[in-house]
Amino acid sequence: MDMLISPSILASDFSRLGEEAQRMESCGADWLHIDVMDGHFVPNITLGAPIVKALRKRTNLVFDVHLMISEPHRYVEDFVKAGADIITFHTECDSDIGATLDLIHSLGCKAGLAIKPNTPASAVFPYLEKTEMVLVMTVEPGFGGQSFMGDTCPKLTEIKQECKAKNLSVHLQVDGGISDKTIAVAASAGANVFVAGSAVFGADDPQEAITVMRTIAEDSYN
Repeated sequence: MDMLISPSILASDFSRLGEEAQRMESCGADWLHIDVMDGHFVPNITLGAPIVKALRKRTNLVFDVHLMISEPHRYVEDFVKAGADIITFHTECDSDIGATLDLIHSLGCKAGLAIKPNTPASAVFPYLEKTEMVLVMTVEPGFGGQSFMGDTCPKLTEIKQECKAKNLSVHLQVDGGISDKTIAVAASAGANVFVAGSAVFGADDPQEAITVMRTIAEDSYN
């Protein structure tokens, strides 16, 4: 399983979003994680489909779009048209989960399902056949720069075991407080996609930061 680093645009310089996306591509990022917040599902507002569309013209990175919004079903088509490659939304949302996964796939996009720290791993089990990725939040969603919650990682192992039992190949992603100090714990629990914000965008040498984290993940992956 490849170890993939997906820098979070939330930690970038918002006045230079296009350049920041290109910088991540040149530094060896695998994906670009784009956090979409509506001020309702989480207590913050970030960016919408028009900005994703503008960014799409500036980089060839895989767009890993994380919808932290109450009604993802309403906005899926907008984000697919804007250039999303993977759309992840939350089991805790107000939309019908199965119908939203079906809609994402019908529009030619990959689908991911996310769970907050207090949501059990079993919440995603009924939908694993319909998902390309599961995101286990390692902080409470809403704001960047939070501390990694290591006690969420056993859920990664539970999900990985369930996927194995069902003979499924599903990416396991973690988001929140990921750095060279915490990535080993997540990788050893089964994660292979790592969202890193300030650990990359705030690094003196982002390319080195990405390389170091990927290497640690490869050495720690279980």
